[in-house]
Amino acid sequence: MRPTALVCRRQRLKTNILWSRCRIVPEVASTAGVRYCSCHSNSLTRPGQHDSSARSSLSRPNNTNAPSNIQSSTPAADHRVLGTAQELFTSSSYSPGSPLFLPNGTHIINKLIGFLRAQYRQYGFREVLTPNIYKKSLWEISGHWQNYKDDMYEVRGRGATGETEGELGEDEQYGLKPMNCPGHCLLFKSQNHSYRDLPVRYADFSPLHRNEISGSLSGLTRVRRFHQDDGHIFCRPQQIGKEIDLALAFVNMVMKTFGLPKYTLVLSTRPEKDFIGSLELWDNKSGLPWELNEGDGAFYGPKIDIQLQDSDGKYHQLSTIQLDLNLPQRFELEYQVAEGEPDYNPNTPGKATPVLIHRAIFGSLERFLAILIELYAGRWPFWLSPRQGIILTVQNDEPVLRLAEEAAAKISGYRSIDVEATELLQPAPIASDPTFLIDVDSSSRSLSKKIQRAKSMKYNLIFVVGSKNLADNSIDVDVSGQIQGSSEDGASKFQSVLTDLIGASSQGNSRALKMQIDDVRALLLRMERDFI
Repeated sequence: MRPTALVCRRQRLKTNILWSRCRIVPEVASTAGVRYCSCHSNSLTRPGQHDSSARSSLSRPNNTNAPSNIQSSTPAADHRVLGTAQELFTSSSYSPGSPLFLPNGTHIINKLIGFLRAQYRQYGFREVLTPNIYKKSLWEISGHWQNYKDDMYEVRGRGATGETEGELGEDEQYGLKPMNCPGHCLLFKSQNHSYRDLPVRYADFSPLHRNEISGSLSGLTRVRRFHQDDGHIFCRPQQIGKEIDLALAFVNMVMKTFGLPKYTLVLSTRPEKDFIGSLELWDNKSGLPWELNEGDGAFYGPKIDIQLQDSDGKYHQLSTIQLDLNLPQRFELEYQVAEGEPDYNPNTPGKATPVLIHRAIFGSLERFLAILIELYAGRWPFWLSPRQGIILTVQNDEPVLRLAEEAAAKISGYRSIDVEATELLQPAPIASDPTFLIDVDSSSRSLSKKIQRAKSMKYNLIFVVGSKNLADNSIDVDVSGQIQGSSEDGASKFQSVLTDLIGASSQGNSRALKMQIDDVRALLLRMERDFI
């Protein structure tokens, strides 16, 4: 077999990743001769420690430089154990592989989705909604029925419409979607597009279903129902490089924001069988970076996968970027192009076929959450935490209780509906300003026991109010939980915010900060904005 010539250009992104950008020399027809071109992120400090898939569970890459930063598993580090202890999610034998999220876990999932939605506009994505089931005939067009049927759930309709070839006189056959790309192809095809409109970028959070083998199901890392931050970019051939660079920059920003440890980027090429498209199309697309995983690409094109280890040392696929010239051809997608443009083809005057780039940043939100649960070990950053703050009362007389409830309303940004009131008063609607999860403990327990309980539940901030706070409408703040749960950089950022808002008096004592109740919300808004 003819060896492949490989040209690598090393460069450093501005953040935390050292990578090699590789291209296959055009005259070489196959990547079969390429071996490993590895790319690993720089090691990051685990939060709380200071310095002095798409398969879910993947085998370790055959690479001596593969990261091994996560130590041997312990029960306390397992996301399934932590998820139960923190009341994040549960499971049921009535729906194997489909986690049920409790309010705490749902809060974190919604924060993850909200985080991505906030980034989408600056990266040019528009969110869409698509159906959960499609007819078999659509999956045949996309190639999923031929290549992915065993991993799909089949659904029967009631009665035949006879509108699709092969369905005359038969009940309609449907497939529950395992991915969003066919639906996004339908969206692109539903409108006329000029070359000036491209790239068109769609994002979708709708649930996906894959019929995984029951014995392989595991917690949140290998499931049958999951949510993926699924995105598809329809672009011109000359835009491919920039779009992949943007996607990789997006991935790198996310990894840095969440403080994720060392990860690996892997290039997967054409499978030995069960692929669509011509060999020429595949070979023309295989000049992408990094560590090579031959034969593990999707059936429609090569892909870049971001893999991260869990506490068991297993690798899980998170982000993915996949290049696809096949689906646009199968769906007969096109855009209008003017003569003289680089992508103008005289054989199809005025029309050209777009390139499709599949991309997911988190990958499966469930799997991403599992990694975060183990990474943070129960001490969530404030902006993600399901237990952001709790107000403890020293005395339970009426003025103190009233002050605690008023403080909770001001700090959190909303007022609860008092269902016990004689006359039900509904609060005014809330704008899109951030709201915070602030609980109140007005039980008869002693203050020391309340504090002990709050710390065991890993609240980020503990507020205390008593009769001494009535005169000046103040509140005492214990921020030790927030500091202990932060990385060195996070603790430094938090201290800087405290100094800005409170002054030098905030330094040196994390247990007895005194603030005006009206000023606390400004602190929380800064923590939210700065991802502390």
